[in-house]
Amino acid sequence: MTADITKLLARAQEISTDAERVTEAKLRKVTLPGGAGVLGLITLDNGEDHTKPNTFGPRGLLSLNAAIDTALADDEVTALGVTGKPFILAAGADLTSIAGGGEDGVRIVAELGHAVFRKLQDGHDGRAKPSFGFINGLALGGGLEVALHCTYRTVMDSAPALGLPEVMLGLIPGWGGAFLVPNLVGADTAVRLIVENPLNQGKTLGGKAAYDAGLADAVFGGVDYLERSLLWAADVLTGKVTVERPEVDRGEAWDAAVSRGAKVAKAKTGGASPAALKAVELIDKARDNDRDAGFAREDEALEAMSRTPELLASLYAFDLVQKRAKRPAGAPDRSLARPVTKVGIVGAGLMASQLALLFVRRLEVPVVLTDLDQERVDKGVAYVHEEIDKLLAKGRINADKANRHKGLVTGAVDKGEVFADADFVIEAVFEEMSVKKSVFADVEKAVSPECILATNTSSLSISEMAADLEHPERVVGFHFFNPVAVMPLLEIVKGEQTDDATLATAFATGKALKKTTILVKDSPSFIVNRLLGRFMGEVGRIVDEGTPVPVVDSAFAGVAPMPPFMLLSLVGPAIALHNNETLKGAFPDRFYVSPALERVVAARKPSYYGPDGAIDPEVEALLEKPENPVVLEPAEVRTRALTGLAEEVRLMLDEGVVVGPEDLDLAMITGAGFSFWNGGLTMLLEREGLGKFH
Repeated sequence: MTADITKLLARAQEISTDAERVTEAKLRKVTLPGGAGVLGLITLDNGEDHTKPNTFGPRGLLSLNAAIDTALADDEVTALGVTGKPFILAAGADLTSIAGGGEDGVRIVAELGHAVFRKLQDGHDGRAKPSFGFINGLALGGGLEVALHCTYRTVMDSAPALGLPEVMLGLIPGWGGAFLVPNLVGADTAVRLIVENPLNQGKTLGGKAAYDAGLADAVFGGVDYLERSLLWAADVLTGKVTVERPEVDRGEAWDAAVSRGAKVAKAKTGGASPAALKAVELIDKARDNDRDAGFAREDEALEAMSRTPELLASLYAFDLVQKRAKRPAGAPDRSLARPVTKVGIVGAGLMASQLALLFVRRLEVPVVLTDLDQERVDKGVAYVHEEIDKLLAKGRINADKANRHKGLVTGAVDKGEVFADADFVIEAVFEEMSVKKSVFADVEKAVSPECILATNTSSLSISEMAADLEHPERVVGFHFFNPVAVMPLLEIVKGEQTDDATLATAFATGKALKKTTILVKDSPSFIVNRLLGRFMGEVGRIVDEGTPVPVVDSAFAGVAPMPPFMLLSLVGPAIALHNNETLKGAFPDRFYVSPALERVVAARKPSYYGPDGAIDPEVEALLEKPENPVVLEPAEVRTRALTGLAEEVRLMLDEGVVVGPEDLDLAMITGAGFSFWNGGLTMLLEREGLGKFH
């Protein structure tokens, strides 16, 4: 049972610190139409803009508790409502402040969250009133759970992200989610929301999808979302609207969902993070529909998870993504940045077209694509226009913005005509040094001396690319990851002569593009591709020596975001081969180019796997057949590959490729999808006893 709330409130006050960005719960009365009474509307607001979401720390929970008690005690108030500041309900727990609460801090906050939130269901001191959760934007973790405790819920159709991401952080939904979700929408949907989505790179639901999943009883759009929600609440209270929810299947469907959840947890984590299996266990036990027991199980599980090394790694990773990502280490003073009022893109293929779409959506300046002939240019521009039309059809942008963006994207063959007034030109052409040098020599004739020349190269030397130019100081690496719209990372590479104004402009532009930017020294393949190159080289050598591909792929559950040869299929064998060839040319003693991979690329095979998920028989025939095969066990495969990565990490730090190990981890999390619960890469290597990097 939940501890006495008076004691919890006192202890929460004791463990609270000034590190918490307090989310205040602001109560006001709203008279509902049709004789529905007065709603006590609580708005969660931390006083910041939408870039700093509401979160719940000890003081935030104290504020919410006081607002709920005030509304419950007011005889004029007939119902309660909870919503958030514009675009944000809440992003869950304030992990930083909770982590500072001492050994029992997590337990106190877990129990207090349950005790406060459940007042929205049960009331207090014999006073219970209907409650409404108005999900007006982002609602993650505790932000979604506070709404789940309400009697009824509405959601804004354009809300960008609803979910329970705790398992991704090595935790479990600890404020009711693990119990309430399966009992609201069934175990199968609960497994998807609580286990599957977090382990799928933190996938979330949009507002309409959340409604379809049964998390909300009504969905509304537009700027009048809250007004429409209040009218709907009035109709519910007066009986004009009856909320009906499908009955939850607690029989075979529940069993099947739990079985599926366990398989997903094991496949994705390989047992490396206990939180996933614990979450499945909580969903399984939630079938009893005993809320007190369910909440007590959550408290116990959250406390147990808080004492694991995975939580420490998650807090470290969370801090990187939330703080270091916003203040890139080593970046020049932002006052040196020059404005970017027009962007030129050399190339009009898929990568260049993705870049054009990103630049026009984020910067809202003219973007011009160029290529060798008009047909290619037209195809690139058409791609961008079609993608904008798709956004319009999905309601992601309105017609005015769609027309404006399409009007800003144009194409031309002659760079001299269109690049003269560009402030920023980026090339996205074939990954060959001579081609890129030729492109920049051509572009330099067309642009002003101050125009930034950026390259999207994934592995080639920035310094060499700029060496023959009149102004090599304005060349910078600007390496995106594919798909451009989805992957957060942008590696900004400083060449030997790149000046601070160029770097500052690159970082400012990256921030405007809403990317995570990291400063990288000009070195072969930079961060992510160098580490993945070492990783893929090691596993390629292991396969060539005789270990079957499926055995190798089974060794990295819970380490890499996907098995290495599935990753190879995603990246493309030809791109992976080119990266490893570049790295072997630079570091021949450490990097390996697999002859089997060379044959796979020569045969134009897009993947090692066939459509049925088994190894493609034609690829199998191309693999090495050594006379004396060395067949390793999965644990041996894992140790050997991680040992290689540990060596590469140490060398990269010694070479000054990045400012510190934090940047390697931030890059692997945001550019390669490495997990929070491992702390990216270096903390995992330290836990495995393969080095000390911090």
